[in-house]
Amino acid sequence: MKNIFHNPFAFTPLPVTIITSLVYGALIVSLLVVHHTVPDAPGNLAGTNLTEAWLDLQTLSNGFHPYNSQRNDYIRDWLLRRITAIVTENGISSASYPSSSAILEDGQQFSENAPIVIFSDNVSNVSFQFDQKSNAPVPSVYFEGTNIIVYIRGSEDDPDDWFLTDKKPTGKGGVLVNAHYDSVSIGFGATDDGVGVISVLQLIKYFSSKGQQPKKGIVALLNNGEEDYLNGALAFGVHPISKFPRTFLNLEGAGAGGHATLFRSTDTEITRYYQSSQYPFGAVVSEDAFKKGIIRSETDYSVFTKEYGMRGLDVAFIEPRARYHTSQDDTRHTSKASLHHMLSAALSTMQGLTSDTSTTFEGKDAEKGKVPSGTGSTGVWFDLFGCAMAVFRLRTLFALSVTLLVVAPSSLIIIGVILYKVDKLYLFTSYKHHHHAEGDDSVPTKGWRGVFRWPISFIFATAATVGLGFLVSDVNPYILYSSQYSVWSMMISAWVFVAWFCTRTADYFRPTAFQRAYNLIWAFIIGWLILIITTLFERNPKLAGGYLMVFYFACIFSATTIAFLEQFSLPRKSAYADEIEGTMPAEHPIQRSRPGSISSARLMAPSEEEDARDNNPEAGEDNDAPTETMSLLRGNGPRTFRKNHTSPHRPAAEDHDSAKAKHQRQIYGLEQAWSHALPSSLWLLEFLVLAPFPLIILGQVSLLATTATNQTLADGNSPLSLYIGIAILSVLLFAPLGPFLHRYTYHIPLFLMLVFAGTTIYNLTAFPFSANNRLKLFFVQEVDLDTGINTVSLTGIDPKTGPFLSDAIASLPSSAGQTPSCTPSKRRRDLTECSWHGLPPRVVPNTHPDAPPEVGYVDWLTFNASRAPDGATSARFQVSGRETRGCKILFNRPISDFTVTGAGEHSRFRKVSEHGATELRLWGRTWKKGFDVFVRWDAGDEEEGDGLDGRVVCLWSDANESGVIPALDEARRFAPTWVAIANAGQGLVEGSKAFLV
Repeated sequence: MKNIFHNPFAFTPLPVTIITSLVYGALIVSLLVVHHTVPDAPGNLAGTNLTEAWLDLQTLSNGFHPYNSQRNDYIRDWLLRRITAIVTENGISSASYPSSSAILEDGQQFSENAPIVIFSDNVSNVSFQFDQKSNAPVPSVYFEGTNIIVYIRGSEDDPDDWFLTDKKPTGKGGVLVNAHYDSVSIGFGATDDGVGVISVLQLIKYFSSKGQQPKKGIVALLNNGEEDYLNGALAFGVHPISKFPRTFLNLEGAGAGGHATLFRSTDTEITRYYQSSQYPFGAVVSEDAFKKGIIRSETDYSVFTKEYGMRGLDVAFIEPRARYHTSQDDTRHTSKASLHHMLSAALSTMQGLTSDTSTTFEGKDAEKGKVPSGTGSTGVWFDLFGCAMAVFRLRTLFALSVTLLVVAPSSLIIIGVILYKVDKLYLFTSYKHHHHAEGDDSVPTKGWRGVFRWPISFIFATAATVGLGFLVSDVNPYILYSSQYSVWSMMISAWVFVAWFCTRTADYFRPTAFQRAYNLIWAFIIGWLILIITTLFERNPKLAGGYLMVFYFACIFSATTIAFLEQFSLPRKSAYADEIEGTMPAEHPIQRSRPGSISSARLMAPSEEEDARDNNPEAGEDNDAPTETMSLLRGNGPRTFRKNHTSPHRPAAEDHDSAKAKHQRQIYGLEQAWSHALPSSLWLLEFLVLAPFPLIILGQVSLLATTATNQTLADGNSPLSLYIGIAILSVLLFAPLGPFLHRYTYHIPLFLMLVFAGTTIYNLTAFPFSANNRLKLFFVQEVDLDTGINTVSLTGIDPKTGPFLSDAIASLPSSAGQTPSCTPSKRRRDLTECSWHGLPPRVVPNTHPDAPPEVGYVDWLTFNASRAPDGATSARFQVSGRETRGCKILFNRPISDFTVTGAGEHSRFRKVSEHGATELRLWGRTWKKGFDVFVRWDAGDEEEGDGLDGRVVCLWSDANESGVIPALDEARRFAPTWVAIANAGQGLVEGSKAFLV
């Protein structure tokens, strides 16, 4: 303790343990607080009203409102009234159009060149195919849009109403802000995408206020039908005003609260406008996850970029995923703070984009169907504690990576050469050859000692951590769903304890002053190899998430450089040898039994046997055999606790008032005699350079990745890959402690061992789901309208990995006495679908209310399928469903083309993929209108014939009234509290009839 007060920053156990633990603890707590605490809403942003916005959100999310529901129409009408009221309150004149034509709605005024133009688009329709990701057929879609579009004219926009003509817009284009106002069938849509919609309303309020007219015009799009495959955004593409915006901000929800996170960005230049947000949040690794297909879901962002050529941003809520697309996506489970976070980010981003009148977003002639928005540079971006955001170009990161690959090893080699030239390179040396009067001799330096210590310890610790990942994924794979921090605690505590035990044990038997340096050298070598791979990926396929390893390696390089530089404080090896042999006055005095005597100096020197071992870096233990006075947990070498930090070679009588004794006190335990010259506090600089910044940037990404993916297990993601990912991140986060672990006292490692034991037992035995972390099971009811047979299906994780799906089904009264049939799901990849005979639905009222539902099945869907009279491979389908505006036709062989009567022909989209379509989805905007469809297909061989068969299906998605879908009511009422019911497809109930032409 006396030595600690003498130098509280010395490289001794107590300072090392306290300082490193406090730094790690403070940073980890800070990261957790920032990640899970949304900044409080300080009040209304200028020109907006947060209280009004919250009330609007409650109205919007007061019921399920999917596209195929009556409430969807109500929400649309309510939004039009709210927009009109906002503009009227601001005293700004406006024009309203029911579509892209100049026909006015009843009771509305037309104002030529009005500053605000409202389009209630009831005309646009679109036909398109799904994205082609394989050689298999993909569905085709016909969709009739009901989007709401508000154009806020910019001060530098074309003053004419060019959108009412065939003219193209002039000027530098505008800015699109988008959100979708439909929800899923069993979700209230508070954050998906209610907060986005309300934020758009507040942006309209702000930019339509007097004195707030933007320089560049704004197109505020509230699209409908996003949840059924981005239909609304695609319908926007056939509206004339879609040619105007060149940049966009998409507001989305893939969770149910928390931070509004920057999910994706097209380029560096546009990201700089989000950078100005008060509380920026996000990292570019999420964009890389989309590029590599790790994140499966899509948003309207992909339509705006791929189809229209715009440049923009995707901002979305990402947690908690368990509430996403469920009945818990409501205002009760979100907050005003989350609303304010998205609104403030959207407002500052839009202010910046609309004020930019440069040529940044101008380009030459664009591809067909795309706007000339120019080409941006691939960006790198990440936030720092949610208060600031770093944004720079990927090519800057690439230049930094290449520079580090060349400069870092070159610098260390140069320093090493200089050390060698000045005779101070103790690393990688075992002896110093010495010439004296009695002959030549070799003085041991023991510089090789500990060279392989860290890689061995690292391998053992990492193997233990990865092994835990395999163990948990095999025994209790879904515990991560609800207890992610228990998993993190298990991984971290295991790695730190095993690494400490290995290094501390090695240091006990073979103490060395170079353990820190060799650890950093190994980290440098491994980091340099990883940086090569990272640099290649930066070049192609331009993955920007490698910034983590670039900065990580830069910190390792800096710390390693300090470790090399501190060797300049050592005595020259020749001087050290002379001093050991006693032939010259000490440059750095070393205590001897009798100064000047060669024989007395040899008493200090290692035995020949020990010299031989030290010359071999893989040698075994020292000659210093442990005795009963040694303590593995309290110090190094054979000493008592009282002599913990003194050399065993020092006579007690010389413990005071001499320079020699002072140098002896600076040698830690049985480390090399020359180590007294090493700076005792420089380790702290190495630690501060090495650990904090990697912990910050990697810790933020680790938290972001965990909360974004831990509950995707319900969607079929592999548990093992997530556990291995957490294991690797745990190692990367705590590897910077490696150079200092051998100096740790036993207290924290033993505490971590207890944490490891407790969390491991919990992770292996605890039930993985809870009322706050519900397992999503996906519901659909299918009715064969020809036979009257109906089946209810719940889709979830494979019963082989746990009885959760079967237990949930067994809790439903209608399943009693039945054995569900379970097969791999065709709707949800990597999940299992289990079906049984269920309660009959009542989605279409019977003519006689007391009659069983089965009596009216035949009238739910009517269709006529007829083949062309000349025998050609084409047919006409006339389809109509009651109480629905969504149907589809399933074909047992791919069709090559289709046409819907009344549909506009738009060359912007391809209708059918080159591999054909086996599914044609039909969405209408009215409830009584049928679909008149013509399809063509390619004739097969003689065995197949040239006919076409399949099923005509209609969908019912409205679950706002109890008793309409009794099987769904039963599932929501009787399923365990740890189960959340979600919809499996476009419809909750699908009624079908067979056809053959």
